[in-house]
Amino acid sequence: MMKKFLLLAMLFAAALGSVEAQTIGRDTSATDSLMNALTGSPQAEPVIATFKATRLILSETTETIKKNNLNFIVVHRFGDIGGTDGGGKTLWGFDNSSDILIGFEYGLTDNLDVDFARSKYEQLLELGLKYNILHQKTDNSIPVAVTLIGKTGLKPYSVSTNVYDDYTNRLNYFAQVVIARKFSPKLSMQISPSFLRNNLPFPYLVGNEKNIFSLSAAGRLKVTKRLGIVVDYAHPFSNFRKNSNSPKFYDPSGVGIEIETGGHVFTMNFSNAQAISPINYLADSQSNWSKGQYRFGFTISRVFDFNHKHKGTYK
Repeated sequence: MMKKFLLLAMLFAAALGSVEAQTIGRDTSATDSLMNALTGSPQAEPVIATFKATRLILSETTETIKKNNLNFIVVHRFGDIGGTDGGGKTLWGFDNSSDILIGFEYGLTDNLDVDFARSKYEQLLELGLKYNILHQKTDNSIPVAVTLIGKTGLKPYSVSTNVYDDYTNRLNYFAQVVIARKFSPKLSMQISPSFLRNNLPFPYLVGNEKNIFSLSAAGRLKVTKRLGIVVDYAHPFSNFRKNSNSPKFYDPSGVGIEIETGGHVFTMNFSNAQAISPINYLADSQSNWSKGQYRFGFTISRVFDFNHKHKGTYK
């Protein structure tokens, strides 16, 4: 898995360093083309729709919700398709759910969201902010988009461990920088360095760390106007997870297809990560693809526009 991640990272870096600029973003009008010809340079505009949704499979993207828009998200992960917990007896995982997330993202401005979500896995509550600080430009004067994400997680009902002697032990903190580039109308990629802090190590095992650094890579390849292939991978840098034999940890990853249906963005995917939130899957991914411990999942996003002066949809 680490080799796959390095390959994704090298592809991202190679494409980022390409000297051949590509025309991406908004369509250029005839008037714009004439002005560009007179001035000798194209008009620089922000690149739009680097990704079609605020989430892929594991990762959040650089996309933010427009001001006064509300994004309603439902994410579902079923049980193991194969292995001891899968097979026909569980209808290849459809009888079970490893995690379910219901979330809301509200645009305070065009570049700043406030987010809230509730997960089944560890009964996690999340509150976060997402700020798009840098937009890629069509003339490559700014070659990437950059978004900052910060979250606080709380596990108020979790009974998986009885060591919550202090209520602050239930708190978790997550910070991430998402760096994305739209290389062409068909291909977008991103890398995301992250930091996770668990006030109590999770899982609660001898030698486990409270602080975890990780690096993620993800991409989207547009196949048709409304259909794309998405891949997602994360690598936690953890001596405990690298050397632990019981339990055995694996890097979370996923592959799927993304379908845009007008007002909805629908993603169907397969992943070895049981949990949906990075607060959980970065700390505790124990499923092995080779043992059939992967699962089907889906994400549905629906944006509601509360700007009464115009009719708008999430683009």
